[in-house]
Amino acid sequence: MSTALVRRTAQPGALALPDLITNEGAKASERFIEFFTANIRNKNTRLSYAKAVSRFLNWCGERGATLESIRPVMVAAYIEELTKERAPQTVKQHLAAIRMLFDWMVMGQIIPMNPASSVRGPRYSIKKGKTLVLSTEQMRQLLESIDISRIIGLRDRALIGLMVYSFGRVSAVISMKVKDYFPKAKRSFIRLHEKGGKYHEVPVHHRAEEYLDAYLDAANIASEKGSYLFRSTGGRGRELSKKGMNRFDVHKMVRRRASEAGIKEEISPHSFRATGITAYLENGGTIEHAQQIAAHESPRTTKLYDRTSDVISLDEIERIVI
Repeated sequence: MSTALVRRTAQPGALALPDLITNEGAKASERFIEFFTANIRNKNTRLSYAKAVSRFLNWCGERGATLESIRPVMVAAYIEELTKERAPQTVKQHLAAIRMLFDWMVMGQIIPMNPASSVRGPRYSIKKGKTLVLSTEQMRQLLESIDISRIIGLRDRALIGLMVYSFGRVSAVISMKVKDYFPKAKRSFIRLHEKGGKYHEVPVHHRAEEYLDAYLDAANIASEKGSYLFRSTGGRGRELSKKGMNRFDVHKMVRRRASEAGIKEEISPHSFRATGITAYLENGGTIEHAQQIAAHESPRTTKLYDRTSDVISLDEIERIVI
C-alpha cells in the first residue's frame, strides 16, 4: 500500500493519521489503520479509541518522540497529566486504547515492545451509576407531551418508549431495521444487536408495541424490512428520510422533548435505560431478570442502574431526634 493511499484511507472515526505514525512509513501507517478497521468492530469504540490514541501520539510528537522511542515513563507522564484534566474512567479508557494499539504494533513487528503494558491507570471504583433517572410521573409527562399529530412525534414517542420498556442501549435501538420488530408465538419481539456482534431478542411491552405500531402505520414502512426502523428527518424536518438516526440526533431530540415537557433535569438517552430498570425493580422485578433483559455481562453492571434505594423516607429522617 502506497503512502498516498494510506493517507486517503486513514480516516478511523474521521481522524487523520498522526504525524508520528506517517513518519514511520507505509508499513506502520497500514498497521495503524488495520488496528481500527480490522481489529475493532464497534464503530463507537473505534471512534473513542481513535481520538484517545491520536491525542496521545500527537502529545508524544510535540515532545520530539518517535514511535520506537516511546518508553513507559513517557506513557506514565501522559497519563498523570491526563488525570488532572479528565475523569478517572476516561483516563482508564485512554490507557486501554493506548495499550491495545501498541500490542497490535508489536504483533505486526512495527515496534519491539509495548511501552504502556506496565503503566497503571488511576484507581476507580463505582457502586452507583450517575445517570439521571426519571420518576414514573416524569416519564409519563414526557411521553404524553409529545405531539403525535405529526410523523416525527410518533417516531420520537416510539423511540423513547422502546428504550424505556426494553432497557435498550441507544446505539442498539437506532441500529434496528424494520425486520428487527417481528411477531413470534403470538407476541411481538424486537431484536437488538449488541456489542461484539451479539444480539438478543426481547418481548415488546404492550405500551411500546402500541407506540411502534402507530409509528409504522403512519410512516408506511412496515414492508421495507431491510431499511432502518428509526429514520432521520429530511427536507425541513417534517418528513422521514431513508437514513437512520445517529446518537447525536437522538441526544438532541431527547433534550428538545424534555424541555418541551417541562423537565428541567439534564437527561440523556441513557436515562431511559436506567428509568426502565428502576421502574421494573420497584415493581418486584429481580436483578437477575433485569440483567437478562438489558443484556449485561454482570449483575453488578445492572445494579448501577438501580435507584430504588435513592429515596430516603421522611420516617427515617424523623428518626434524627435532637
